[in-house]
Amino acid sequence: MDFDLENPLPFSHDPTHADTISTLFNIETDHMPSEPYHQKLENSDFRITIRETTISIILQISHPFDPFLSYLAINYLDRFLYFHSLSEGKPWILRLIAVSCVSLALKMSKTEYSVPGIQQDGGIIFDTETIKRMEFLILGGLKWRMRSITPFAFINFFISLFKFKDLPLQQALKGRATEIIFSAQNEIKILQFKPSIISASALLSASHELFPLQFPCYKSAILNCSYVHKDDLLSCYNVMQEIAKEGYESVLGIASSTSTPVNVLDLHSWSSDNEPIEDNTILNANSNARQENNFKRRKIITTTIE
Repeated sequence: MDFDLENPLPFSHDPTHADTISTLFNIETDHMPSEPYHQKLENSDFRITIRETTISIILQISHPFDPFLSYLAINYLDRFLYFHSLSEGKPWILRLIAVSCVSLALKMSKTEYSVPGIQQDGGIIFDTETIKRMEFLILGGLKWRMRSITPFAFINFFISLFKFKDLPLQQALKGRATEIIFSAQNEIKILQFKPSIISASALLSASHELFPLQFPCYKSAILNCSYVHKDDLLSCYNVMQEIAKEGYESVLGIASSTSTPVNVLDLHSWSSDNEPIEDNTILNANSNARQENNFKRRKIITTTIE
């Protein structure tokens, strides 16, 4: 992609440079729906259905491309839906919005592909001009801010706080955090948090899985960061843990359907390891039994990163 979600600012060559990071933190709220958006969704089954249906269409259309493209398209969708309420009785408009969000994301990435006209059941055709008009409507909702600031823009900065010496381990942590961020995008509760908080929470969740002995140090490093709001981070982290747990349980289901012994995936150890973080949490990282279970789990989770 020409537009890099990890380095969205056109003038920046180093995404971890102090000036770049300061700018990203200062403008990140301009690239997310305002706080009432997630509350509107939670209080309306109709709004939830609209969002879920449109996201499903976006994922179908963007399937052949880089997954970061679908993430950007869904970011456009959420920012657009915050300003525009859709009425019932027009299901075709959801596909038009989805097509237009993907089309805008493709243009940002300068991918050599154009979204074709789509014929719906009932004979409705979305030609190029129709899609273009919807794109302009979406751009108005975005206030023409297409270089979205997402959690990926902060991930390298937060990793730099961990002082990694082993590059493969750093890449494994980044890979797992990236997976969690992708999984979290569809979760309504996540929409209330800033991109930087989502990024930091995903890294904490990933480090809790992969490096439980170092987790207290990683947690302390992020909590001591001047850009991070402590209460928001802890709240977002607890939501992330639920998302990560669901992903782990899906791995358990797949493994259980094969010849893999059940005791290799100890779900009980997951439950005990993933209690919500509180300020007075005491992590008993020296337990031999817990380290054994964590080692087994890391072996399984690491295979999903590759």
